[in-house]
Amino acid sequence: MGKVLLITGASSGIGAATARAAVQAGWTVGLVARSADRLATLVNELGPERAVALPADVTSVEAQTQAIDALVGRFGRLDAAFANAGLGASRPGAEQGDLDEWRQMLEVNIWGLLVTVRLALPHLRASQGHVVLTGSRAARTELSGSVYGATKHFVHGFAANLLAEMRPWGGRCTVVAPGMVDTPFFSDVKPGGLRAEDVAGAVIYALEQPAHVAVGEVYLMPVPGA
Repeated sequence: MGKVLLITGASSGIGAATARAAVQAGWTVGLVARSADRLATLVNELGPERAVALPADVTSVEAQTQAIDALVGRFGRLDAAFANAGLGASRPGAEQGDLDEWRQMLEVNIWGLLVTVRLALPHLRASQGHVVLTGSRAARTELSGSVYGATKHFVHGFAANLLAEMRPWGGRCTVVAPGMVDTPFFSDVKPGGLRAEDVAGAVIYALEQPAHVAVGEVYLMPVPGA
């Protein structure tokens, strides 16, 4: 058994692509998402000896606690956590934004990420492990009234502070910040966007660096017209 990676938002898109890339690189993966059926299909693809489905809502402390305990109980360790679960908004801007949608987005993009990190850290301290967070180009530019962009600003800022906390015991923290990615995150196809596999490759790149190398951020953008 290789090192063990927890992935949230693992049932599709970047999370599922990262699970495939991680298993190919020799990792064992714990897959967290709300869709038990999709997770079961992915585990069947990857092999139950290398992947375990952990159905959970990331906004629930109890559900994430049970998921991480189950993962560590089965494989005996946790070497990295990829806090990838995230939601966008259907209405752009602040004036026309949907308050209920914003609340759900904040709970997943910020609260859910914080819960993942908080629960994973004791295990990662024991393994001198690694946290990877899904950031975004939206945190590096101005998007008119974007609450989603603001949640990603939080992710980038928190990552810097988290790295400062983890560094004394040999831990590492990486933000993977893609531009537009053609995934089910969007309701329509984005043919000019990155592919989920591109982002997965960046995650594995950061995880596979030797212990003396820390990758703080990987920033990916699609090449127009490529």
